[in-house]
Formats: sequence, structure tokens, C-alpha cells
Amino acid sequence: MKLKLGIPKGSLENATIDLFRRAGFSITTSSRSYFPGIDDPEIECMLIRAQEMARYVEDGILDAGLTGRDWIEENEADVVAVADLIYAKQSFGKVRWVLAVPEASGFHSAKDLEGKIIATELVATTKRYLAMHGVKAKVEFSWGATEVKPPVLADAIVEVTETGSSLRANNLKIIDTVMESNTQLIANKASWQDAQKRQKLEDIRMLLEGAINALGKVGLMLNVHKDNLKAVLGVLPALKRPTISHLSDDEWLAVNTILDESTVRIIIPRLKHAGAQGIVEYPLNKIVL
Repeated sequence: MKLKLGIPKGSLENATIDLFRRAGFSITTSSRSYFPGIDDPEIECMLIRAQEMARYVEDGILDAGLTGRDWIEENEADVVAVADLIYAKQSFGKVRWVLAVPEASGFHSAKDLEGKIIATELVATTKRYLAMHGVKAKVEFSWGATEVKPPVLADAIVEVTETGSSLRANNLKIIDTVMESNTQLIANKASWQDAQKRQKLEDIRMLLEGAINALGKVGLMLNVHKDNLKAVLGVLPALKRPTISHLSDDEWLAVNTILDESTVRIIIPRLKHAGAQGIVEYPLNKIVL
């Protein structure tokens, strides 16, 4: 059994390969090949543009793949959503497709774009959005560099953004959100009914979700005399439930917990002052819930 898995080529490629690395899979790419190597004999990878992924999964050319929910809806693909993987090219979060217009324009809502030209890669979704708002406008497919088209080549654009910085740099303002999107692991319907392939996909989902859960987290272990345990626990965040175990000396205890990496630099000195000893911070690859 070989699971044919699509890896998104382009902006999501590096983030996806890094996520798989955290999940325990090593994927190696070559500029001369669309078939990356992977250290799992049950998986065969192929690099496919995210925009086309859902179509190839729906048609059964691929058993599964990773792509944005935006491109699944754009293609109206009939596939199984195996997992929501909340990560994108710059950060592990959601992205927005926004309606943006020149800052100097008098456009304030979709209604103001009646009869105007809108440039976007997300043509079908934009047309559905306009129809929902009762607006008739010309929607043109944009091959790239969409932000530079207004006001000469288009009156407005629908573009994907994580931070909005590129839009601001091109003197554009956001007037509405067309849709939110995140990466999904999707499967072909027939492949999902295959017991072996389904089990493999569920294993991959568990490992990928575990890798995402571990992002921004670290493990912390320390030793503490039982007289100081209350003070040490008082330093740790209230919602965290550390593991506490006895050492060979009954007077001493070992404490193990998981913390947000951003808080550790504040907490470690406080733990030391509270009586903790042998404090060790260690990285985490996966947290499987």
C-alpha cells in the first residue's frame, strides 16, 4: 500500500515540510523533481500547487493532500476534510481573503463597486461573494502582483493576507473580509474508505496535530524540597497541572510541566527564588492530546 500524498508547492511548501519534520517525517525536495523523497515507505509524495490540489485529490490522482480551505471552496471540490491544520506560510494561524481598495478612493463597501473591475486569483469565490451582496462587477483573474493593479488596472482586489502589511505598502485599505482560510489535510473519498489508507491518514493527522500543539511550547523539569513545593507551584500558571514524583530522597520531589515558551524567561528566575533546583528547559516536537 502506497499513500499518494500531495505537498503544496510554493508559499506553503517550507512550512509544510517543517511541520512534517516536527511530526517525525523527513521530506527532501530537489529543484529538478516534483517527487520529494520521504523516509516512510508507505507514502509517496508529489509537489502540487495548492490551487490545484483539491481537484487532483477529488479525481483520485492523489489519495490525500494539504491545501487551503479557500482553494477547496474555489474549486467546489468533493473531498473529505481529514484535519484542520491551523498554519500558514509566515505563522501557524489563519489567513484572510480581503476586499481592498486604494486608500484615496471613495469606496467604503462592496456596494460601492457596482460596475467596477475587481482583480483576484479567487475568481469563483469572489463572484459568489458579490452575488451575496447583490453587486454586479467584473471579476478578472490575476496572475500575480495583484496589489499593484489598483487604481490603473482594477478598481479593487480580493487578495490573501496574514498581516495586511503588503496591502498597506501599496496604499490599499481593507473594506471587508471575503473569507477566512486555513490549511486542511484532505482525502479522496474512495481512499478514505480504504481501511489501510484511512488508518495511515489518521496516524498522519494525529502526528501533525501533535506537532502543531507543540508549537511555542517547551517542557520544564526541576527538583524541589517538599517544604518549598507550595511556593514553586504558586509560580507556575494556575491552569497548568504539573507531574509531581518522588526522588530517591523522600524529602525531594521532581516537577515536570509544559509552558508557553514566551513565559519561561519570566518564570525560571521566580522558580529559582521559590527554591527550585536543577531546572531544565527542553524543546517539544509533539504534544498528542
